[in-house]
Amino acid sequence: MLLTNLRLSLVLLLICGLAYPLAMTGIAQIAMPAKASGSLITDASGKVVGSELIGQTFSDPKYFWGRVSSIDNNGAGSGSNNYAPSNPALIERTQADIASFLKANPAVKKEDIPADLLTNSGSGLDPHISPQAALIQVERIASKRNLDPAKLRTLIEEQTEGRSMGVFGEPRVNVLKLNLALDQLK
Repeated sequence: MLLTNLRLSLVLLLICGLAYPLAMTGIAQIAMPAKASGSLITDASGKVVGSELIGQTFSDPKYFWGRVSSIDNNGAGSGSNNYAPSNPALIERTQADIASFLKANPAVKKEDIPADLLTNSGSGLDPHISPQAALIQVERIASKRNLDPAKLRTLIEEQTEGRSMGVFGEPRVNVLKLNLALDQLK
């Protein structure tokens, strides 16, 4: 009986631990190779600069800034501090982020800052911001790059993704893709 159980365990280990994962990986590579490889994004020279699924931190004022990430957008693990709105650490961090944003964007009023620029996503990895969060940064970027603000608004509109399947979620802008498109502007 022990030998039968060991054989069954070995067979199931080979099927579930080796054959099935290899088959699924192979099917994914054939059916959707870009997604199966991590949805990687390349720059104009073909160099991989990130994934469209994981946010990056941009701090240079000539780029659009994304969401706050309490895990520094580290894809090895996701999550956030999960603080209550009354938590002193969250209040302190949020006030510091507001002050930093207002210093870089002096034309913006505190009450006009979209919440997604000040809050974590559930995973801490969200690469998207709302179109409003991108638009509120236009004046700063236009002045830093000597660009026409209307050109930047058009770029944001072009980079805005609609609702998934036309129904789910909200319109959003992938910050990495937006910044890559920004670098392509003349």
